[in-house]
Amino acid sequence: MMAIVRAAARPAACVLLFGLVSAAPAPAPTAFRGGTVAMNRVVVEQIQPQAEKLLVGLAKDGRAYRIDGVPVFNGSDKFLPGKIAIGLVDFIADMPDDDPRLPGYLADFRTIAKLTVDDANDSWGIFYYLTAIDRLRARGLLDRAFDRLTLAKLKVRLDWRTFVDTQTYDLIDHPNNYYCVAFAIARLRTQLGWEPREGSDRLYTAMVKHYREYSGNYGFADETDGEGRFDRYSVLLAGEIAQRFLQTGETPPAEVLGWLRRSADVMLQRVNLSGHGFEYGRSLGPYGETSIVEVLTAAAATGILTPAERDLAYAYASSAAQHYVAFWTDPRTGSVNLWDDGRRTDAYRGKFRILGENLSLAHQFVYTNDWWNRLGYRDKAPTPRFDTLAAALPKRTVTWFAKGRYDRALVTWRFGTRVVSLPIINGGESQHDHNPYFPIPFSPGMLEGVADGSVPLLTPRITLGDGATLMPLAYARNVRVQTRGRHTIVTYEQDELDRMGGKGPKADPRLRVSVRYDVSPGVIRRSDTYTPRAPIDVRGVTMAFGTFSTLPSNGPTAFRFEEGAVRSFATQGFDRCTAAEAGGDADYHRPIGAMRTKVACAMNARRIAAPFTLGWEIRYR
Repeated sequence: MMAIVRAAARPAACVLLFGLVSAAPAPAPTAFRGGTVAMNRVVVEQIQPQAEKLLVGLAKDGRAYRIDGVPVFNGSDKFLPGKIAIGLVDFIADMPDDDPRLPGYLADFRTIAKLTVDDANDSWGIFYYLTAIDRLRARGLLDRAFDRLTLAKLKVRLDWRTFVDTQTYDLIDHPNNYYCVAFAIARLRTQLGWEPREGSDRLYTAMVKHYREYSGNYGFADETDGEGRFDRYSVLLAGEIAQRFLQTGETPPAEVLGWLRRSADVMLQRVNLSGHGFEYGRSLGPYGETSIVEVLTAAAATGILTPAERDLAYAYASSAAQHYVAFWTDPRTGSVNLWDDGRRTDAYRGKFRILGENLSLAHQFVYTNDWWNRLGYRDKAPTPRFDTLAAALPKRTVTWFAKGRYDRALVTWRFGTRVVSLPIINGGESQHDHNPYFPIPFSPGMLEGVADGSVPLLTPRITLGDGATLMPLAYARNVRVQTRGRHTIVTYEQDELDRMGGKGPKADPRLRVSVRYDVSPGVIRRSDTYTPRAPIDVRGVTMAFGTFSTLPSNGPTAFRFEEGAVRSFATQGFDRCTAAEAGGDADYHRPIGAMRTKVACAMNARRIAAPFTLGWEIRYR
């Protein structure tokens, strides 16, 4: 496998935060500002060579290959064969026929395909593999890239029917965003001549039915069957669906373009030159950044952005590519770092997926860069008018996800270069009690959730006399958003609280709550008024706060910070709060690094017979 080895020898050109920490206090993330270098240069000169070096290691060591001490073939990454295939084809597909390296690359691909053909390769892995095969087909290279037995095995195994019930067209043990994966697989199989179009048409119908049933006219995908999990993927999915049509040579239907326009509006509110991505929900880190890139690239490719929006989108994509190289890639290991030095991701993206994460992230930059090149931006510097164009974006938007028995919405503010959002959703089964899904404010680098974290960040956790633990999550009704001068008032009610301890939400009617947010430049306030349906014993209430800011002073229920974006944190209704270094507490690790300070607040036991109020105020620079 010397072709890859030879080719790789070429030179390569706050406020507050919820959850991060290393054994010793770590500095806050270094300020970054990109948008100065053409995306194509970053991808071709830095991102692709970084991925290529990892493939060199794979070609050299085979199944013994390790990255940063982690065995790549550990049996836990069910997408890996497909990601390896697309990683290799990202180099092969654009090589001229007379490139002297091409025969060696194809020989390497043929060997690795045979090596991994019997490995587990599910859903996303199938899609990536079929994308690689289709690109080789388009170049007339299939016979040189595969032996006949390997390709015959792949034709059987790379099938959407492995995770879709062919009688009902229901997904088998997958969240609903996997309809798009199955749909993409079916379209690619049709394009390869492996099956008729009927399967992809039926999958598209099932996907559209789910959109309509659980989001109505709002055009965002609920990952659950109506529980209200509207997160990064709910916004990203329209971009992926549109891209699957484009990938297979068709214009997306008008309905998909309508969804995409709404998703683009959400993502445009988040563009910046600091490398910040989508801010709440699970599986973020660099995927929070590439989700914005993918949606806005699809919107640009389908012609639904204005020229100014297109320039903003390209500048963001260029900045995200630079940030991936400057921040997410560890020069010591040559790998993306989602797991170490105070960083934390969810169990789904554990370090056992280290090679696959590198290859899928690199591919997301490669394929979106290809689109920007086609759109006339090849080697073009991002607009120098980014700040002016961004200043013209709405200062506040309200995005409705669903209305009905419960309301699901996202309020987003742009305060200068800072983005603050308030998602009012339900994490549903497996995520309802994780703080990235709490109805609390998020702001990249300032207010963030902890992947798979259950600490009660900015949300009271109430323990009743019988031991039941309740939180004001999941059941928001009557969401209202009002403007009063520079203040935005967001209110909603919950007639029942969410009882903790189960996989999914469980409504408990013994307490109800009215929640009020007051958001203005530099200040965020929350006030909860709880009303018992009957007198009730409360053992206690706890709440937590984490921040990159340091050197807290004062107390016992209010703190000022001398360093960092958060200037102060004050509470209402709690008996005491204590501040401490976050230190090595993994509950305060975030994808971007370790938190500096944690605050724990508590209310003492008492019998409650009348309404009581709990609240807090954050002031930030």
